[in-house]
Amino acid sequence: MDGEDSKPMSIAFNSAPYWLDPNNPDEAFPNPELATIEPNGLLALGGDLSPQRLLNAYRCGIFPWFDTEQAILWWSPNPRAVLYPAELKISRSLSKTVRNKGFEVRFDTAFAEVVNACSQARQSSEGTWIDSRIKSAYLELHKLKHAHSAEAWLNGELVGGLYGVAIGQVFYGESMFYHQRDASKVAFVSLVRTLQHWGFQMIDCQMTTEHLLSLGAKEIPRREFNKKLDQWCTQAASEYAWKTL
Repeated sequence: MDGEDSKPMSIAFNSAPYWLDPNNPDEAFPNPELATIEPNGLLALGGDLSPQRLLNAYRCGIFPWFDTEQAILWWSPNPRAVLYPAELKISRSLSKTVRNKGFEVRFDTAFAEVVNACSQARQSSEGTWIDSRIKSAYLELHKLKHAHSAEAWLNGELVGGLYGVAIGQVFYGESMFYHQRDASKVAFVSLVRTLQHWGFQMIDCQMTTEHLLSLGAKEIPRREFNKKLDQWCTQAASEYAWKTL
């Protein structure tokens, strides 16, 4: 999940480890242990961004990440950044912001707006990976109730948030943005607390950033991460998840 201190992606490679067939969305991914060491985690190229392909990728610990002019790149880095909801860290200053700054956090009320804002945030950093292909793909996942957003509102205006994908008891964070200081952190804190209430066991942060580490994220080996997916993706979260907001 790219955070407030993430950098634009710049990838150079001479050959692909594995090319996926764009006409076969049910095609199996190669073993994540075959991913490259440098760049860290490049596993496959090509394919498509259909719901079937994306859900299969997440279930296998794989995610898409690519520049607008590149083919679709699929990644499974080692180690993997994760956050266990019970280990969320909230600094004294952030706790004060959550209580006193007047943010209202909502879920799934402005998914498309959050994705678009994340795209614009990346563009302001002189690069974006959230192009029209990504937007369309995750909007479709949202319609199918697999992708969700957490939104920070202030005086009726959307000022921060994040989006990701939920499978079983795992939430896969994708991207966050803010227009008001700490707005994305407030949305993230509220989401983590709510996910814990719903029985979620792990949040996939994908890439390690100082921002995420400050909130309690840690790195674990890829093999351990995938074992946890085998355990928790097959177990249902609360029946009330995403339905009572």
